[in-house]
Amino acid sequence: MVSLDDAVLARLEKGGSRYEILVDPDLVQKWKNNPDSVDLSDLLATEEIWSDARAGDRPTSDALINTFGSTNLSDCVEKILKNGSIQLTTDQRKKIINEKKKKIINEISSTATDPKTRLPHPATRIENALNEARFTVDPFLSIEKQVQKAVKVLKPLIPLQFITVKLAFRIPGKDYGGVSQLLRGIITKEEWISDGSWVCVVEVAGGMKNEIISRVSQRSSEAAVKELV
Repeated sequence: MVSLDDAVLARLEKGGSRYEILVDPDLVQKWKNNPDSVDLSDLLATEEIWSDARAGDRPTSDALINTFGSTNLSDCVEKILKNGSIQLTTDQRKKIINEKKKKIINEISSTATDPKTRLPHPATRIENALNEARFTVDPFLSIEKQVQKAVKVLKPLIPLQFITVKLAFRIPGKDYGGVSQLLRGIITKEEWISDGSWVCVVEVAGGMKNEIISRVSQRSSEAAVKELV
């Protein structure tokens, strides 16, 4: 359950009456994308329907039935989220937008590369290009959809290429546990060789290449790596 300090108002005005709930702004978007992925008890700051949350006023049962056809909390919440609007303060909107912008930039930086160097663009370069393009972040649109929009406005400004690279690692046997746990899920091939080393091939987005190499090196200082072509 989100705290009252972090919650925002979701409001529906209908038939001259107002209905409000206090919600987690991040989970609202997740709920809209897939209602089954979010438990309403996590989304709500209070399990109440309000006519004025700040004043602590509640609608009558008759008012809820006339508007929603039910007094059931889940039914009312779903209709408010589907048909109502999210009320953000200036500070709340700014905070959400800044956090989403960072996630959008990080997503692009970690998956896209410069075709000439095959290296990821620094986050500051992507941010400056987005600012130049006057890209507007929507506080309630999913990161995935906004990344797609951001890429479209970035391509005329900076070269972007989305590639997958193959990296082959040779890891001393003593470091196998930590490294294999790190790479599990992206390994396409692995085997033990005669000197007791473990070798594996992984596939990662081009923008993640340097980060993966760095993280493996932190767990195994004797790791050897080669990019396969």
